[in-house]
Amino acid sequence: MEPKEMTIEQIEERKAGIVAELDNDNADLDALEAEMRSLNEEIEARKEAESKKAEIRQAIAENKIGVTVTEERSFDKEGVKTMTNNEVRATKEYVDAFARYLISENDAEVRSLLTENVAGGSVPVPALVDEIVSTAWEKNGIMNRVRRTEIKGNLKVAFERVASAAGVHTEGAAAPDEETLKLGIVTMVPANIKKWIRISDEALALSGEALLRYIYDEVTYQIVKKLADLVVDDIKTAPTTATSVAACVAQITSAPTVTAIATAYANLSDEATDPVIIMNKLTYANFVAAQAAANYSIDPFMGLPVEFNNSLPAYNSASSNAVYAIVGDLKGATVNYPEGDGVSLKYDDLSEAEKDLVKIVGRQYAAHAVTACGRFCNIKKGS
Repeated sequence: MEPKEMTIEQIEERKAGIVAELDNDNADLDALEAEMRSLNEEIEARKEAESKKAEIRQAIAENKIGVTVTEERSFDKEGVKTMTNNEVRATKEYVDAFARYLISENDAEVRSLLTENVAGGSVPVPALVDEIVSTAWEKNGIMNRVRRTEIKGNLKVAFERVASAAGVHTEGAAAPDEETLKLGIVTMVPANIKKWIRISDEALALSGEALLRYIYDEVTYQIVKKLADLVVDDIKTAPTTATSVAACVAQITSAPTVTAIATAYANLSDEATDPVIIMNKLTYANFVAAQAAANYSIDPFMGLPVEFNNSLPAYNSASSNAVYAIVGDLKGATVNYPEGDGVSLKYDDLSEAEKDLVKIVGRQYAAHAVTACGRFCNIKKGS
């Protein structure tokens, strides 16, 4: 099957199969290498296509591109136009019904409003919930840069541990040496990311949209923030030497000087094409102080975007050898959502009924890991 005819999941499975085949005595190494490159090229092509689509959507949202939308509608037996499920999900009636379903957990009213069969499975969330979740991803500078997938079950991602460079072959000269290629596989096992909040009975008296925004805004924000913290932890705890099951991250030891970021940047591979800096907000002040002490105009951040994440310690309070800043391309980390990137909610009005409080538990099923070598460099505090 050609790569273009395969899903991302099938491509990743085939890459894992190639790694296994490399151990066979009769393996055709040239063919396997060529196939692996073809699969990697197809993945990169799809990522570029998705990036281009995102740019177009952003341009449309900012009214930089005019769009004429022609909708295809169905008609009932009397010739009356019927609404699609997506149109229904954007109506006030559906929003109000979904808010009541969230409290009662009775989905009959919600399903009765839908015009297309969705018997079984989860109830589609209103369009405004999609908007809240999407906005939460976009506002988080770490999560909107990581590679995101939606593949069921455990995800295995192959990465290059060692790969020799191409050589130059002049006519009549000896053939160049065969490429050295060693691969590793990161296995991403999903887990539930949860956040629960208590709200009062009075808050439940809010109207449908106000109630959903009140709940989803807070729960989604906290879950996205936790996932960002976990991605940062993956990077700062990654090994400095790749293993068969873990990609590596470079590491330097430096105070927040005007050259620290440049030194970390120099340790990235050529494939790190969109680097950012991650640090605690208090550490930012240390770099600005170093800039002021230099007595001449110099940007210690090299013009790179700075994303703040306070799960990293502030430099002044960090212990010896602690990672306090990261420089890298976040596409070198992957977050997989086996059940999609939505947030599901559970409602409990019994456990604290005597206090007139209800408990809302938000859940997202996700896996996360560093999935490429050479994309990050940790900056550690010296001893």
